[in-house]
Amino acid sequence: MDRVYNFSSGPAMLPLPVLERAQKELLCYGSTGTSVMEMSHRSKMYLEIYDEAVVLLRKLMDIPEAYAVLFPQGGATQQFSAIPLNLLTGSGAADYVDSGNFAFLASEEAKRYGRVNVVASSRADQYTYVPALEKAAFDPKADYFHIVANNTIYGTRFDQLPDPGPAPLVADLSSCILSEPYDVRKFGVIYAGAQKNIGPSGMCVLIVRKDLLGKANPLCPKLLNWTVLADNDSMYNTPNTFAIYMAKLCFGWLLEQGGVAAMERVNIEKAGMLYDYLDQSKLFKGAVQQASRSRMNVTFSTGDAAKDDAFVKQAAKAGLINLKGHRVTGGMRASIYNAMPTEGIRALVEVMKQFELEA
Repeated sequence: MDRVYNFSSGPAMLPLPVLERAQKELLCYGSTGTSVMEMSHRSKMYLEIYDEAVVLLRKLMDIPEAYAVLFPQGGATQQFSAIPLNLLTGSGAADYVDSGNFAFLASEEAKRYGRVNVVASSRADQYTYVPALEKAAFDPKADYFHIVANNTIYGTRFDQLPDPGPAPLVADLSSCILSEPYDVRKFGVIYAGAQKNIGPSGMCVLIVRKDLLGKANPLCPKLLNWTVLADNDSMYNTPNTFAIYMAKLCFGWLLEQGGVAAMERVNIEKAGMLYDYLDQSKLFKGAVQQASRSRMNVTFSTGDAAKDDAFVKQAAKAGLINLKGHRVTGGMRASIYNAMPTEGIRALVEVMKQFELEA
């Protein structure tokens, strides 16, 4: 069977060359005589894989030595707890922007450990835009300022990063990391679930400014304590060795494409093709305000649930799968991460045009 175009929001499609490389190396990695899945995480052969993954990510994102690069388990959601446990230990207060479902969940989890100041929210408007920020709403004593840069479910993104003042900026980049350049120096902490632009599910990329280490709540579990992870190179216990290996392959593939800046140009083109069609379509309509449109997750609908369902089924028959929108929003969602080729967007637009003609 031929491979389809997979528009899943995550776990998402992976670059074909990466899958082929993993297939080739599955039984025997290099001259080791063993599979990566069988290697001890403390063995020399595996540590070379781990170290290369760190080096490649540092190169891709221009990560200074003043930042620790970690690969914890548990995905981004586990960091909803780890962040306040590691950082909410000064004033005991933090600023959060409520711009989507995961931003809301992160703020709710932080309330278990301290005071949360929601500086702005678009929740009442079904998260159809990223809310404007007013400096007067910021807590001048906040231990950190938290955002979700791209909102996967609703399809919105921060067009510009906020300036949180003296508070370190903590950002969930799960669905936009490596899709466009970010100046790491503007952040205190970056974290991202792997299953969108990094690799398979089961791990998280965590980038922490080193001066923020060593501040954890005494009750913070060891596996959530960033200092413990940093002191042990993410290997206090057995990490997700295969996911780290796959991430390494994806990092290498991305460098072969020209790096993050080159990928951003492709992503702008892909998103533009889809939004251009939506803007002129008489049937399909985008779900979010134009100024907040995501490049990674394009949400849209016909306004008729029955037609939406029919379109998803017709698209699947044409080899375009996982276009059904999130259960909270309905409609459709096309997740077009780095691994989605431009040809996939062209195919989607053609199916949309055909469906509109027949509707």
